[in-house]
Amino acid sequence: MAKLVVNQEKIINIEELMKVCPFGAIENNNGTVEISGACKMCKLCVKKGPKGAVEYIEEAIEEIDKSAWKGIGVYVDHVDGDIHPVTYELIGKARELAGKINHPVYAVFVGKNISHKAEELLHYGVDKVFVYDEEELKYFRIEPYTAAFEDFIKKVKPTALLVGATTIGRSLAPRIAARFKTGLTADCTILDIKENTDLVQIRPAFGGNIMAQIVTPNSRPQLATVRYKVMTAPKRSKEIKGEIVPCRIDKEKLKSGITALEIKKKASEVGISDAEVIVAAGRGIKSEKDLDMVKELAKVLNAEFACTRPLIEAGWVDAKRQIGLSGRTVRPRLIIACGISGAVQFTAGMNNSEYIFAINTDEKAPIFKVAHYGVVGNMYEIIPQLLEKIKMDKEA
Repeated sequence: MAKLVVNQEKIINIEELMKVCPFGAIENNNGTVEISGACKMCKLCVKKGPKGAVEYIEEAIEEIDKSAWKGIGVYVDHVDGDIHPVTYELIGKARELAGKINHPVYAVFVGKNISHKAEELLHYGVDKVFVYDEEELKYFRIEPYTAAFEDFIKKVKPTALLVGATTIGRSLAPRIAARFKTGLTADCTILDIKENTDLVQIRPAFGGNIMAQIVTPNSRPQLATVRYKVMTAPKRSKEIKGEIVPCRIDKEKLKSGITALEIKKKASEVGISDAEVIVAAGRGIKSEKDLDMVKELAKVLNAEFACTRPLIEAGWVDAKRQIGLSGRTVRPRLIIACGISGAVQFTAGMNNSEYIFAINTDEKAPIFKVAHYGVVGNMYEIIPQLLEKIKMDKEA
């Protein structure tokens, strides 16, 4: 860590020093110069201010013994023991990362009456499944679940932990990061690992305009959350390898200020995240009424209808149907992008689709860089032709 130290006695004119900072971070507090949280560490005050008035000091960083941390851990996301598919995707990525540094792959399974379901994870190449099966863990409550996860980390000391960016995962991961005073990178799209076990976490930043590469070299464990459908799940093996490790934890640690009075199951609904075929509309749609044309195309293809953010902001479509960084991540066999330019915010949520078919009037639109097939033209002319052709083929 670095900091700026102000030597008050070397400042002759406070107002002149304040003018040096482009962020307005230098403040005059009754004749005493203070640096506020607006400081960006640009060091202009050091270079252009009075000599010695402000000093940039690099604090010594205590190095961590990385050899004491071994293994890639995966949090098993589930509801009543039914494992969320994102878990298998993370196991696949964990196996890939662990193979590069010759580390084992662990899974931590927390809940009630789940021991018999832990064996399923061994079909996917997990070396050890650590199971916390307690009455107090029947329903997800943040304090006991965090305590169980913390217990696992302290006993096993994995170098990195992968958590699904689900409702539960997004609650749990920050708590763990805070307890171990370590970094957490949310919604990673790419993960890699160095020989020294530093996890390279890549995610879109600044509204998707750049891809940020994040490393936490001086803390362990390293934490990353990953959305469903971003990684590839391994194939299920018929053989079982690895072992199940039952874990015990002090009941006092599982106490919670939250009591679950009643659990109501939400009605199941078909979402775009699990769709095999998707027809998506973008800014090229001129009016809300014109969405009917795209929805009809989705209907004749037995596909799900989706859209980009501008249509959500216009109030034309439910937010659950948005694809992108601020929406859902999808991985269908086929996606047809109608009038979508292909900004990073959108493509980051669908670029792992098996086949991408794009329709756009602009031949230089970014969508064509990720599309497998594309048509340069007006979708108001192309979609009716597609509909006619599909209907004729169905009748035939």
